[in-house]
Amino acid sequence: MDRRRVVIVAYEASELLEIASITSTLESANWHGAQPYYEYRVATPGGHPITTATALTLSAQLVLERVTGPLDTVVVAGGIGHEDAAGNPLIVSHVRRLAKESRRVASVCTGSYILAAAGLLDGRRATTHWHQAERMAELYPDVVVDPDPIFIRDGNVATSAGITAALDLMLAFVEEDNGTELARTVARNLVTYLQRPGDQAQMSMFVSAPSPANSLVKRTLEHISAHLRDDLSTATLAIEAGVSERHLTRLFLKHLGQTPGRYVRQARTEAAAHLLASTSLPMAAVAVRCGFGTAETLRQAFIDRYGIPPSRYRLTQAVG
Repeated sequence: MDRRRVVIVAYEASELLEIASITSTLESANWHGAQPYYEYRVATPGGHPITTATALTLSAQLVLERVTGPLDTVVVAGGIGHEDAAGNPLIVSHVRRLAKESRRVASVCTGSYILAAAGLLDGRRATTHWHQAERMAELYPDVVVDPDPIFIRDGNVATSAGITAALDLMLAFVEEDNGTELARTVARNLVTYLQRPGDQAQMSMFVSAPSPANSLVKRTLEHISAHLRDDLSTATLAIEAGVSERHLTRLFLKHLGQTPGRYVRQARTEAAAHLLASTSLPMAAVAVRCGFGTAETLRQAFIDRYGIPPSRYRLTQAVG
């Protein structure tokens, strides 16, 4: 079987970690498979070395303008240079050309801007780094931008969230091409999850930027995270904060964009996700520890948040 040709399109100020996530996943598949499955190369304008977003220099193996198909996959990297790249007619035109000569097209993080500029996302649902989603939607109104999922497949076009989401997307490709067992082996080798569901939310309150400047809201969030199994009704939280329920709700809407009740449900669900991925606790125990009371209540909250039941989520996280 011929190896699948994969071209990674990079440009000035591309994100090196994204490119490495792509190439490391494919190389691991080559190491652990029955045969080398992928031939991957980095292409840049003119074939010139680029200075990545982290100030390191990366050499290219291909001249973007000279790459021809047929190709298996084209992946466009993101990085802080994405808007300049999306405004570069040479890069955009050749990505558009290569898309026609490829079985599938993908982007990592803000590489979606280049796909959008090439018209490859028109009428499609797509994602990007959560911090750039609003800007992308403004610039490309014909694209249905969804900032939540880790990656999205729409036909033969895939877009993914920020940086290490490249691992999730590439593992999905390895599984699609070569089966679950190889993808699981690659995930173990990379010491990563196999694999986070594409529709899992990008943002977790446990890794997001620190909360709001308002000290009362911040104290309330700290109380919530430390007392997930306790009574966290809006009435109880208001008493704890020393304000009325109405005022607390107003503050949450202003600083968090959601009600106290909605925030508590989200916090409990994400805490449950962490326990499901990192422990072997029974589902009922996870539910109690996170304040859901019953496994069925946890299940409903999990489906609402992630689109899958907690049992399936736990299975996708297993790396051993």
